[in-house]
Amino acid sequence: MNKLSDKKQINLMMLLFAVIYFTSYISRINFGAVIVEMVNAEGFLKSDLSLAITAAFITYGVGQLISGVLGDRLNPKYLMLFGLLLTASMNVLIPLCPNTTYMVAVWAVNGFAQSFMWPPLVKIMTMLFDDDTYRTATVRVSWGSSAGTIAVYIIAPICISTTGWQGAFYVSAIACVAMSVLWLIALRNTDTSVSEKTVREAEESGKSSNPFTAAALVAIVLGIIAQGALRDGITTWMPTFINDTFNLGSKISILTGVILPIFSIICFNITLRLRNTKVRNELLLAAYIFLVGVASAVLLYFCSSRNAFLSVFLMAVLTGSMHGVNLILVCMIPSYFSKASTASGVLNAFTYIGSAISTYGIALISENFGWNITIAVWCAIALFGAMCCLLAARKKA
Repeated sequence: MNKLSDKKQINLMMLLFAVIYFTSYISRINFGAVIVEMVNAEGFLKSDLSLAITAAFITYGVGQLISGVLGDRLNPKYLMLFGLLLTASMNVLIPLCPNTTYMVAVWAVNGFAQSFMWPPLVKIMTMLFDDDTYRTATVRVSWGSSAGTIAVYIIAPICISTTGWQGAFYVSAIACVAMSVLWLIALRNTDTSVSEKTVREAEESGKSSNPFTAAALVAIVLGIIAQGALRDGITTWMPTFINDTFNLGSKISILTGVILPIFSIICFNITLRLRNTKVRNELLLAAYIFLVGVASAVLLYFCSSRNAFLSVFLMAVLTGSMHGVNLILVCMIPSYFSKASTASGVLNAFTYIGSAISTYGIALISENFGWNITIAVWCAIALFGAMCCLLAARKKA
């Protein structure tokens, strides 16, 4: 199909994609945002509640593989609609669950529903945008995830003060239904159907079906796992860390999470600027950004109990760096493959292997060994990720 060329139309499409990603994010991370209040109000154990998030990460990762393949064969517009409506249903069900066992099952389905967002969206963007516009679009769409995170960490304390933690899920469900209607209306005249012709055109466009060596792909995958472990693990448990360490209360601790997406937006834009002007090798740039994460994690290890603001700042730099790495490894790298949706789904699936391991692992380590040991593990993971990306940059075909 013909790429969009009208600047106004391109910007409107980017805005629409950012809004739908915003909606998917608020209905995905709301569980992690209110987990500290669920512990305080209901008496649930952190490790029990973390199983729900871990289950969601696992089903999200598996679902990425499925939606990635389907996105190259079926109309991605309707795959995303399916995901929105299913996640709305799961958000309604969570407050009705009588115990954490039911929550694990429901949130696992939510993870699967959420997996039908990113790979099909990548497919749509590669269909509509040229390569340079696609890279810009990935940054702007990623703003939606950051804005969604800000919204959740602002809305969650308000909901806790008025309707209880349950309100955070009901608000998300309403947003998903409203977005489903907007999505259908906005794309009613946009052809996003996938045909044999479009597959052949992608294959004939000059892009290799596998532009990386096996060693580079393995290193990329390991780097993706590392960034997922740090990005989502720290985002999930930072409010609990602040509450445990500085005794600020659940509402204030949750509100500190607002700073994380602000730094992620900054890192998205810095990463794109560096890629376009300074470091053309994306994998080498990812290694440099990982090293920024290493530095912030080491400083956090020595300063974590001294000052709440400093701790939040360093965790924001660390997670922001991981968002920059994610932009490269999960958003930019798939555009080199002819089957972009499949590549995106496969690569993004490994992000949530790391997320699943760290979400439960952080709860386990912090409960049994304390937060200092937990932060030391973060340092090691960031260093490992940097080494993987350096290896991938050297082994790239």
